[in-house]
Amino acid sequence: MSDSKFVKVNEKIAKGVTSGFQKIEDGVVGAYKKVEDAFVDKFLTREGESVEDAKKRMEAEQAAREEADRQAAGKRAADQQAGMDASTDIGRTS
Repeated sequence: MSDSKFVKVNEKIAKGVTSGFQKIEDGVVGAYKKVEDAFVDKFLTREGESVEDAKKRMEAEQAAREEADRQAAGKRAADQQAGMDASTDIGRTS
């Protein structure tokens, strides 16, 4: 019987801690979103552009940069491999 009391008390404490953490997390995330939106509005929006539109535009620009970086890395790897292949061919002919 005493085990069940401990289990119940432990569950009650766990619920309290979890709900407290959730409230803190919601407050911190909410405050961050407000700061982020204010920053985007002040420094990153273009004339007549909403904060949401600016965020979407920046996400699209970032995706394009990442794709260009992936393609450039692939080209560098192919060029490097071609150079290594050419140097092996030179070694075989000499």
